Amino acid sequence: MLVASLLVASFVIFGALYLAPGNPISALSGGRSLPASSVAVLEARYHLNEPFLAQYWYWLDNVLHGNLGISIVLRENVSTLIASRIWTTAGLVLYAALIIVALGIGLGILSGLRPGAFDTSTLVTTAVSAAIPAFVAAIVLILVFAVKLGWFPALGNGTDFLSNVRHFTLPAIALAISSLAIVARVTRASVREEGQREHVQTAVSRGIPSRQLIRRHVLRNAAIPITTVAGITIASLIAVAAVVEVAFSLNGLGAYLVASAQSKDLAVVQGISLVLVTAFVVINLIVDVLYAVLDPRVALGSRAQ
Repeated sequence: MLVASLLVASFVIFGALYLAPGNPISALSGGRSLPASSVAVLEARYHLNEPFLAQYWYWLDNVLHGNLGISIVLRENVSTLIASRIWTTAGLVLYAALIIVALGIGLGILSGLRPGAFDTSTLVTTAVSAAIPAFVAAIVLILVFAVKLGWFPALGNGTDFLSNVRHFTLPAIALAISSLAIVARVTRASVREEGQREHVQTAVSRGIPSRQLIRRHVLRNAAIPITTVAGITIASLIAVAAVVEVAFSLNGLGAYLVASAQSKDLAVVQGISLVLVTAFVVINLIVDVLYAVLDPRVALGSRAQ
């Protein structure tokens, strides 16, 4: 199933870019007019004069051998260009994922177990946060914490691990804030629902310690829906990362994808798109595996109800 999904994704990516407006020859020539003979040479070199299926098969065969092609703009190997930027995007998404899991699930559990003022304030805060787009969050965070307070740098990647953490903090928060709110609300609802089930209420009436009850029944049964939403939201960060990377001038795959699309560097766009889709599919596969780990009754590869 994983291979089939990636194969379909590769065909869609290549087909969409094949049909996209713009001419790669213009990028190759720098916008200058070229003689017909020069155009023919460039078309033959990059297989632009072949039918669609032939071009797709040539590209797919190279991808399967680890060759994503040559950048039209930079004349460098696309795999090398992606490798130099992939850790920026991976680090940003991982940082945001940690924020989502720690704060989102933590707030949701506390809110679900403690009705009252804390629960109400959490609901209000997450309702507002869920409606904030990543680019708006990025602008506000830069204005407040980078420009006015000067606590964090506004632009760039950093030079070492600690510097990277400081540079990635605001982008990770901007990337995570909306998803964090969604995960917190789903976690709260799942914990509240499990806590109100008949067998839990019966156990409470029999005097079973609350901590033991919460660990054995409430959190274990709520783990499946929480894992589902957390996995989907974390996977969606891959697409949203491009907006945040551009806002904070991070040298990641998302920002490079935008720049390559603007310059009609099709080989780079195809390569980055395939890498991002692969990452999305792999994250969903990991979520499926977690289902089987959390609940052996769930068959691997199926979705929990």
